[in-house]
Amino acid sequence: MNPLLPGGLGLSRLRVYPWETEDGLPGGSPHMHLTGTECYAVQSGTGRLHTLTAEGLRKVPLAAGDAVWFTPGTIHRAVNTGDLRVQIVMQNDGLPEAGDAVMTFPPEYLESPDAYASALSLGEGDPAERARRRRDLAITGFGELVAGGTEALERFYAAAVALVAGRLDEWEKAWRDKALAAAERTGAQIDALRRGDGSHLREATVARLAAPAESAFGMCGYLAPYPRERAVTPPPAT
Repeated sequence: MNPLLPGGLGLSRLRVYPWETEDGLPGGSPHMHLTGTECYAVQSGTGRLHTLTAEGLRKVPLAAGDAVWFTPGTIHRAVNTGDLRVQIVMQNDGLPEAGDAVMTFPPEYLESPDAYASALSLGEGDPAERARRRRDLAITGFGELVAGGTEALERFYAAAVALVAGRLDEWEKAWRDKALAAAERTGAQIDALRRGDGSHLREATVARLAAPAESAFGMCGYLAPYPRERAVTPPPAT
């Protein structure tokens, strides 16, 4: 079996949407993660990260070489001011794919899992157009949250917690299988080294993931995830 990415992290490339918006801030869909810290390592281009927390709204500049990370509960919106491309490093690989994210749709779309799922899919048709409509709906809700202050943010947090309640067993399994397993493996190695046992060093291996193609319309842009199951072990040097 190929080794986990370091610490059970998730890794993907992101080309932030250039699509125009009614407020003149092209970019992605505002959303929040409930259990994962996310990092943007900016590869090229320029932009800003708009974040909303209990401390209020912030606008963080993004340029090549910057690294910005934000913890669970941070509502974030990627704004593209010049072909913004980032490497995403995500805590708890597997949880975002299992639904550890809630978009900032207006309140009526957060009242039930069915209402939220309907807004998330936005029906049939061209996937790019659906992603754009979904993004615009999330921007509308984000604007309402900014205007509504602390009370609106608390209502959004409560709605998000209710929406994900049925997924927590799945999340726990993904966390135990990846992030927790990676941490426990390090603990076991430290214990072994204390005993003078370095046998795990003989199990050293190398894995490689080729650059993935953009394969999804993500929340913030065109997404190219690095799927660990496609990792390969490079052949020995000859």
